[in-house]
Amino acid sequence: MKGIILAGGSGSRMYPISQVYSKQLTLIYDKPLIYYPLSVLMLGGIKEILIISNEETIPYYQKLFKDGSNLGLSIEYVVQSAPNGIAEAFILGDKFIGNDSVTLILGDNIFYGNLDFFYKGIKNNSGATVFGYRVNDPERYGVVEFDKDGKALSIEEKPQNPKSKFAVPGLYIYNNEVVDISKNLKPSSRGELEITDVNTTYLTKGKLRVEKIGRGLAWLDTGTPESLLQASNFFGTIEDRQGLKVACIEEIAYYMHFISKEQFKEVIQLMPKCQYKNYLENILADAE
Repeated sequence: MKGIILAGGSGSRMYPISQVYSKQLTLIYDKPLIYYPLSVLMLGGIKEILIISNEETIPYYQKLFKDGSNLGLSIEYVVQSAPNGIAEAFILGDKFIGNDSVTLILGDNIFYGNLDFFYKGIKNNSGATVFGYRVNDPERYGVVEFDKDGKALSIEEKPQNPKSKFAVPGLYIYNNEVVDISKNLKPSSRGELEITDVNTTYLTKGKLRVEKIGRGLAWLDTGTPESLLQASNFFGTIEDRQGLKVACIEEIAYYMHFISKEQFKEVIQLMPKCQYKNYLENILADAE
């Protein structure tokens, strides 16, 4: 299983800061937003990761993560020249994906809580697996319609009259067919290759699983200034109360055994004096 983080988009809702840098580099409490989707892939055991963004932003990600080897990862980068839709990620990532399955997560989506739904999705996927999360404003998202037995009947993109309150979050698991399916899509009326059309294709083939996410998990779509502030306050409160960091990728790399204790020490030693370093030093001390 390989992983893709789509960290592109025009960022128009984040103007004027989007004139300077991508919203995925915006600070969520004490770390860049992109750390949060990256941490989800890492917790899913995914070590080969492709980051897709615009030409101006890719150098910042390369400076931030390099090739990922210090975290036991292999990180590659591809430029998306224009926001042509989520499904374009599989066309741009064709060479990277190769013959493997792939998980795509959007760079502005945050998942916090029990990730068993994701682990099971990776383990059990044979075609496509997406998730249904109950929201109050489903008209903003792709919406899943279910029958009385909980089987998915349809998925509509931003419907005016949603057929359920279950939105599809920006986390998708696919087998290798997704590359050819994406290549054969036609742009929507918005001029984009829609991920909903990919999911509908799998649904038509009888190869789409939609798993409902129950209570106890927070899904935050940080696409607006308000939602970014809410996310920062949310994680600031959690970290302050627990004394544990969320989406700390160095800690996760060590926890997942992507790197050894010696490599973990080396990563910490290269950091400047700061609260983040102090936290990791405490994690290391507790492990000894």
